[in-house]
Amino acid sequence: MRKIIHVDMDAFFAQVEQVDHPEWKGKPLVVGGDEDRGVIAAASYEARQFGVRSAMPSRRAKELCPNLIFAPHRFARYKEVSQQIREVFSRYTDLIEPLSLDEAFLDVTENNVRESSATFVAQSIKNDIYEETGLTASAGVSYCKFLAKMASDMDKPNGLYVIEPEQAKAFIGQLPIEKFFGVGQVTARKMNELGIYKGRDLLRFPLRELNHYFGKSGSFFYDIARGIDERPVQAHRERKSVGVERTFSSNLTERAELWEEAKRILHTLWQRSEKHLDLRYTLSVKIRFADFTTVSRSHTPKAGFVDFDGLLSEANFLIGPFYEDFVPIRLLGFSFSGGKNKDDSSVQMEMI
Repeated sequence: MRKIIHVDMDAFFAQVEQVDHPEWKGKPLVVGGDEDRGVIAAASYEARQFGVRSAMPSRRAKELCPNLIFAPHRFARYKEVSQQIREVFSRYTDLIEPLSLDEAFLDVTENNVRESSATFVAQSIKNDIYEETGLTASAGVSYCKFLAKMASDMDKPNGLYVIEPEQAKAFIGQLPIEKFFGVGQVTARKMNELGIYKGRDLLRFPLRELNHYFGKSGSFFYDIARGIDERPVQAHRERKSVGVERTFSSNLTERAELWEEAKRILHTLWQRSEKHLDLRYTLSVKIRFADFTTVSRSHTPKAGFVDFDGLLSEANFLIGPFYEDFVPIRLLGFSFSGGKNKDDSSVQMEMI
């Protein structure tokens, strides 16, 4: 039986700021701009008690918590601390699958400290992280990635939760479908329409029907409802995209402004993708208007992108339709992703 740990740092960005600034310890704090147009990137648990959440507009956060402390982004610092945490992981196992700066899966079935108890390993990792960084982490332990991830959310912050194999089906059966890792709002609504509210409700559907309703994810839902998840912890995950986006302090209201900002973002994207040349095939643009409507458009030239001038030309093609009947823009972003030998252009709109 495999032994999988999911480690999730508690309010990572906000907690780093509180550790680096002891005077902020125990106070409601967020990472993000405090301007009227700012957006919250992370909220401390003290701030969450007031209803403040990540992705919330800063203005709304200040309304909920007038004494809220705003700390600016320090991504270089967060990356530095993340590397310290990664070094802690590597003492215990070589099978580490980072999901982001603040969370990772670890396979400790066979580990570097020759410890048979995954629970003991998880607690040791938590202790080491705290002693060396001053940060708390929550950990989940089980025999597969899905349950380890779900377990890490059960006892936050600074928690440790274990789901034994014999507990798996009962745990999954009572788990609300919207809490399933990988189930977003749209999928949850679709499941509710089918009468699926908890994990046990999935058991009523044969594999064929789940594949019909949810495509490739249908097989995953079918297996998970039965406690089956054989996905390995991948020590070297393949990067699928690289992107740059900016939220503007004031809306872009002129066509010329849009193109000037686009060129700046594209220049940064070109530099950032130097180490990921295999992703320079599909270019996508993301635009969020003043009313928060978000539009994305992508194109994959047959030859990919070999020079910056070609990127500029393709970007101009993608944003061309938005020059007409110009609407004020609050966010603009571009990204590269892999997609060899394709030639496709698509437009997708969604309300945020």
